[in-house]
Amino acid sequence: MPIPLLEIRDLHVAVGEKEIIRGIDLTIERGTVHALMGPNGSGKSTLSLALMGHPKYTVTIGDMLFEGRSILDMKTEERSLAGMFLCFQYPSAVPGVSVANFLRNTLMARHKGQAPLKPARFKQLLEESIAKLKMDPSVLGRYVNDGFSGGEKKRLEILQALVLQPTLSILDETDSGLDIDALRIIAQGIEAQRGPERAILLITHYQRVLNYVKPDVVHVMLHGRIVKQGGFELAQELEARGYDPLIKQLVEA
Repeated sequence: MPIPLLEIRDLHVAVGEKEIIRGIDLTIERGTVHALMGPNGSGKSTLSLALMGHPKYTVTIGDMLFEGRSILDMKTEERSLAGMFLCFQYPSAVPGVSVANFLRNTLMARHKGQAPLKPARFKQLLEESIAKLKMDPSVLGRYVNDGFSGGEKKRLEILQALVLQPTLSILDETDSGLDIDALRIIAQGIEAQRGPERAILLITHYQRVLNYVKPDVVHVMLHGRIVKQGGFELAQELEARGYDPLIKQLVEA
């Protein structure tokens, strides 16, 4: 049996004294796209930040394994260098650091200081990725997220993923606040990350992005637990009926 890319075992996560994640089991294989859906406050973003080792989020019970290795004792930068990538819901600005230098230095860090691409090939990769996202090439000279609109920040997050080519992309509500055209472009960028050795965990409130990025598995999260999973039809059901019927069903069970 091949080792799963990501395996979460009975995960419990707390912020201070408050438990947010109350026992999650989740397995993600290479070459797959998983959608994690749920209303506000269900614990989706907490899970994404816990996966990347945010110090505010404490794992109290359970384990997280990436490529068969527990990552509980790994620092955030170590998880990133191992091939994990988090696309933030609210990206931060980094004044004084240009997008081009940020991408170049991050890519080199992932390859232990050795440039994985010759300058000409790196330039070509940037140009191809920018074209896919219909971004103005002048973005490369701007400071990271400094003065960017919400849509520009979302595109820059996907640009990073296209350039860095992580093994596991965790996309936390990358579709939020986007109009129809921007959503379609972002979805194309997500689709471009698919590959037999890679996987995507797509966190979203809404089914609409899944019209463009078809998931292999849909998970529904409520009150810190994954309460249901299925195929794309589950996302369609949630879009049509909302979360209330599912919440009612769980309360009555």
